[in-house]
Amino acid sequence: MPEGFAVSAESRLAHLGIALPEPPAPVAAYVPWTRSGALVFVSGQLPFRGGALPRTGSVGAEVSADEAVEEARAAAINALAVLRAAAGSLDHVARVVKLTVFVASAPGFRAQPQVANGASELMAAVFGEAGRHAREAVGVAELPLGAPVEIELIAEIAG
Repeated sequence: MPEGFAVSAESRLAHLGIALPEPPAPVAAYVPWTRSGALVFVSGQLPFRGGALPRTGSVGAEVSADEAVEEARAAAINALAVLRAAAGSLDHVARVVKLTVFVASAPGFRAQPQVANGASELMAAVFGEAGRHAREAVGVAELPLGAPVEIELIAEIAG
């Protein structure tokens, strides 16, 4: 795409070759998203693909840092699917406000920010400048279902 050419988030997604899946169903007693005013809060998303987790375990042990970056991107794609369901279209997203990235970390693993870049870079690719966001990258002992990564997202909806 030419620099400075205004394109929608949906067209950027297509240009990236990403087809969003159906939003994953919750795995416990919660809803996939809630809205308060202009803000949509997307519940934590795991890196499901085809209804399964292709990798499980701790990053730095069973899962490499490079694999975890892929898992963060996959979890972010699922978060975008939920966000689209909440907003009706990604073109209604005014900006990504904040990402929280949880990384199941083996003892001594300290590259959580690099893992989180898998999600952050996707947001910038889909939303451009509006995809730049505040972020937390947190190392945790375990995540649901043995997932290596979980993504939580807050976005502002236009209008």
